[in-house]
Amino acid sequence: MATQRDPNPRLCDVIAAVGCTYEALARDVRRVAAENGEILQTNKSAISHWVNGTRAPSGRVGQYLAEALSRRAGRTVTRTEIDLQGSDDEEPAESDPVLAATDLGRADVERRRFLAVAAFSAAGVAMPIGYDHEATARMLRARTGASLVGGEDIDVVRQITAAFSAADERLGGGHGLTTVTAYLADTAAPILRGRFPSEALRRAAFGAVAELAYLAGWKHHDLGQEGAAQRYYQVGYKLACEADPHGHAAWMMRALAHQALSLKQPRHCVDLVEGALRKGLGHVDGQTEALLHITHARAYAATAEHPSAARALLAAEDALLRVDGPQPSYSRVSGPAAGTVASHTARTLTDLADHTGTEQQHRDALTRWDPEKYKRVHALTHADLGDSLAAQARADEAVAAWAQAMVLMEGMTSDRTRKAITSIRSTLAIYQRRKVPGATDLARRARETLA
Repeated sequence: MATQRDPNPRLCDVIAAVGCTYEALARDVRRVAAENGEILQTNKSAISHWVNGTRAPSGRVGQYLAEALSRRAGRTVTRTEIDLQGSDDEEPAESDPVLAATDLGRADVERRRFLAVAAFSAAGVAMPIGYDHEATARMLRARTGASLVGGEDIDVVRQITAAFSAADERLGGGHGLTTVTAYLADTAAPILRGRFPSEALRRAAFGAVAELAYLAGWKHHDLGQEGAAQRYYQVGYKLACEADPHGHAAWMMRALAHQALSLKQPRHCVDLVEGALRKGLGHVDGQTEALLHITHARAYAATAEHPSAARALLAAEDALLRVDGPQPSYSRVSGPAAGTVASHTARTLTDLADHTGTEQQHRDALTRWDPEKYKRVHALTHADLGDSLAAQARADEAVAAWAQAMVLMEGMTSDRTRKAITSIRSTLAIYQRRKVPGATDLARRARETLA
């Protein structure tokens, strides 16, 4: 902790304005840190020290504090506003998405400070709602590149994205991350500065690089590095607007909402997905539309708008039955749409406390995914299935589902799988006391895996 000579009246004023206790704020800071893969012991005494000026937050804690206050205030609170001198190490705003993609990729390789300290921002979820695509498009089209970009260049980007997406599903987000981001920075993004023989090729190039940026974001999300993931998703959205301001842009809006929902930060998500549907409806196939509707359902369920969630579930089912054109590569990356809809229907029903329906949907999802190609999906689905069985007091079946999940998780570099294992340990402790068969062995395996 760095020493600070004077009290911090700016921080004191913001805390007073949001109307929370030091203890509640400390709890919020710990939660934001946990979302970003860091376990803190921040307590109300630490908050008091920061306000009184006897100490200042170190490392990324100042950013977590600003984000916690932002969520309480319902607006963006910067570190500068609370006098924590955040301007020197915060990520600079980059209006050019091509440069932003290059900078992000290089930061991953070089471990530049601004990406290392990045924290997920609840306010950042709404970025697409106020984004001025036309101004960016004018800037990008004003360029005259020197090198000619052809279809083969774009095909290679797509092939590399597909290869690493497949590896990601089997081995986890940590596999090949540096390779993906280095390729994005050094090869893929620079292509977008070239000359294109046709508008169709130009759009295809932006679409291919947007998909690669999405993959980089998804890999960070799987590793629990949510601030970095969010920045890739934001850049991917801006690139997608150049490729297809309807369907592809809508898909990237869904990605930002999906991440926020997984972190239980639903603010802005309903508005964001409604914006995605306005962009996408009439411009996407039934499979892609179903994936937008199911995210809409999750957003409604997370905000306790239950009738609206039910209507969105029906809309997803209806769209899934519609066969009206090929599914684009940007939405095929999620795997079979029917499996994704079943999986996210289960998560929606969990929020609605329908544990029987949740179980049925998880079992349906397992039949929709190739267990070899989508090993991580099967692992996480078995873990979720175990949770739904435990909620129905079916302990033996829950232990069996969790055991299968842990077998599938072996060898994966994935924070999501680790969190799934961590989440079952308290229930396993209860099962051990009740002498549920297999609980003791599974608890030991969970402990060894996490160690």
